[in-house]
Amino acid sequence: MIDLPHELRFALRANDVSRRACEAKGDRFDSPPVIKLFNPIGAATWLATELAEDGDALFGLADLGFGCPEMGYFSLSELSAIRLPYGLFIERDTGFKSELFLSEWANWSRRAGSILWAETLLRRAAQSG
Repeated sequence: MIDLPHELRFALRANDVSRRACEAKGDRFDSPPVIKLFNPIGAATWLATELAEDGDALFGLADLGFGCPEMGYFSLSELSAIRLPYGLFIERDTGFKSELFLSEWANWSRRAGSILWAETLLRRAAQSG
């Protein structure tokens, strides 16, 4: 089961409300990811910025490890239901924090071929700059 504390759910829901308000005004909404989910024994990684009213549909960047990260919706309950070998599950990176907007993550991830490689490149760039 993916642990999603109240404050993270609130931040994800607030982003969903903000995005809808921006779209109603014809503006573009772009925020930093609130959470990072990952497969502890594989390459699959998800960065989420929003949680829909249904409490299940997350919006963000999904990378299943095939070299082509995509933005879109994915289901929290479906990710929670994934059973991996050795009794493992999809996990939330509790130390994840980002100042980069989702669109920047998408651009870096697409160029690098994965969210994980983009994260490495961004970390190296921050250390050298």
